[in-house]
Amino acid sequence: MQSSNSFITDFPKKNKTTNNKNHLSFDPKTNSDSTIALIADSTFYQMPKQRNYEIAFAPTYVLTQLDNSLINETYQTFTGGAVYFDPGLNGLFKVGLNDLMDDYRLVGGVKLSGNLNSNEYYLSYENLKHQTDQQWSFYRQSREEVYAYNYYKINTHNIRYSLRYPFNDLSSLRWSASFRNDRIVNLSTDIANLLAPNEHENWVSSRLEFVHDNTISTGLNLYNGIRYKLFAEYFDQMDRSKSDLTVLGLDFRFYKKIHRQIIWANRFAASTSFGNDKLIYYLGSTDNCFSPVNNFNENIQIDYSQNYAFQTVASNLRGFTQNIRNGNSFALINSEIRFPIFQYLTHKPIRTDFFRNFQIVGFGDIGTAWTGSSPYAKNNSLFKADYYGNPISITVTKNIEPLVGGYGFGLRSRILGYFVRADWAWGIDDGVKQPRLFYFSLGLDF
Repeated sequence: MQSSNSFITDFPKKNKTTNNKNHLSFDPKTNSDSTIALIADSTFYQMPKQRNYEIAFAPTYVLTQLDNSLINETYQTFTGGAVYFDPGLNGLFKVGLNDLMDDYRLVGGVKLSGNLNSNEYYLSYENLKHQTDQQWSFYRQSREEVYAYNYYKINTHNIRYSLRYPFNDLSSLRWSASFRNDRIVNLSTDIANLLAPNEHENWVSSRLEFVHDNTISTGLNLYNGIRYKLFAEYFDQMDRSKSDLTVLGLDFRFYKKIHRQIIWANRFAASTSFGNDKLIYYLGSTDNCFSPVNNFNENIQIDYSQNYAFQTVASNLRGFTQNIRNGNSFALINSEIRFPIFQYLTHKPIRTDFFRNFQIVGFGDIGTAWTGSSPYAKNNSLFKADYYGNPISITVTKNIEPLVGGYGFGLRSRILGYFVRADWAWGIDDGVKQPRLFYFSLGLDF
């Protein structure tokens, strides 16, 4: 049996050395009991060793889903084929990494198409440690396009450096500079395309934009307030002289609460391009649309004398397919009444996600795209049509209203994590009501 002195105490032994630096004298006239306890504790306290913070990344999210939008919304190269490339429904894989203090972010993503010929890759690094946010990003896109008897594959590589300076919680100034390389490959469908050399285009660009957003979210896709963006872009092709492009634009959105959860949403967007090269806008349809099957109107001619370098879409204008109007300028107004019917009719929390976010929408759109000084100018390419024949070619001058509009209704809700939009719309072109079109698409807002 062990004796009691074999147990080792958990408390440190008192220092009996009187000349130790930690030895403190006690004067009963000046020191109280609480002071004695404080002095006793301080004699055994040691400061921890200081260590510098070492940056360590940890995953914040891993995203795997089906998606029909582009990872990076860049202008597409205009090859003359006119049809805007739609990626379709593909698999998206995205991973985000943040450090402990949320000062640095890494984001990587890949989007794989069904035929593996139109894949996209994206990599981004952000430094958020200081007031001015910095970002480096790399983007690669591949797509195939058919024009006349030619079959192209276009590979786009884009490196971008961005700065964001916030003035306050609502407004910020953003600037970016980028280098873009487009490689246009003639696929070997015949001996002529086999012998045709590949084309390379190298562009440098800069973009400046001012963003203001004081909206308050009152529900999914329901806001109250104002948000807008003003931007200017400049492009220059390095491997060709006298090749420059300037783009100016704005996007203004206003959301007004009508009664309880009912929101009146409005949007005005406009943009123009000028210079030795231009950007062509295709007006019509909706963003990220699955239907109709043929979503591009090839009956509206394009003015190739404008020397277009890039192409993009100007949407949403429901009631028509893409390219109901085209040109180097566009203006568009969207207006919607968003009515979350189940939230409005009940005062109790709704557990089912589908019914909680279910909305009935009534909308009206009006807009146009044009070439020349204005939509009604004589040099607007909309007012003429060229017909080529052998041996005679003719040009027909038309008298047509450049403005087009559409109206209709739609349903919105979230299904399996996707915000799904279904719209039925009738278009008005030159005063004539068009047959109804149905749109099924993914995405928030307009």
